[in-house]
Amino acid sequence: MPRLADGATLPRVSTFAGRLIVAAPLLTDPNFDRTFILLLEHDDDDGALGVVLNRPTDIPADEPVPGWGGLASAPGVVFAGGPVQAGAAIALGRLRPDVEVREHETARAGVVVVDLGDDPADAGPRLVELRLFAGYAGWSPGQLEDELAEGAWFVVDADPADPLTSDPSGLWRRVLGRQPGRLGWLRHYPDDVTTN
Repeated sequence: MPRLADGATLPRVSTFAGRLIVAAPLLTDPNFDRTFILLLEHDDDDGALGVVLNRPTDIPADEPVPGWGGLASAPGVVFAGGPVQAGAAIALGRLRPDVEVREHETARAGVVVVDLGDDPADAGPRLVELRLFAGYAGWSPGQLEDELAEGAWFVVDADPADPLTSDPSGLWRRVLGRQPGRLGWLRHYPDDVTTN
């Protein structure tokens, strides 16, 4: 039975929505090398869906979705959210402290999934910051659980600062550095073990 980062056994029926999955160093898929994925959805019927938090692109945030780029937080670019539907856009935003989550909004790890069909002029005043993602990571029902059982991912709690960090390249050391035991040691794992 797979284990979580804290050593607890993975429950048979659970949801990891709102948590991070961290790619194990030996995961060979280049789409996920050293990635952190915030799971936005996860259930037994539909599988899982999330966005990669640490893959900024060179595309300015104001290019793909007109009107929304001006609300983007640093570094002000689109992030590669994952290999599925790279032409699809997903936005995460942090609400102002005096703004409540609306009934139709999905809130995860201190951010909400922003409806890009809304008028950015109306949504902007509700947000402190915003990040745009091209594509997403997705798993069919049971697929993520199988990959967890194989040791391809670690499940860890997300800190509210993680999803919209202005230093995405620092996530590897920060997130793993706050983990207990051997998982915390991975923050020192070299990019290329053959040069160690």
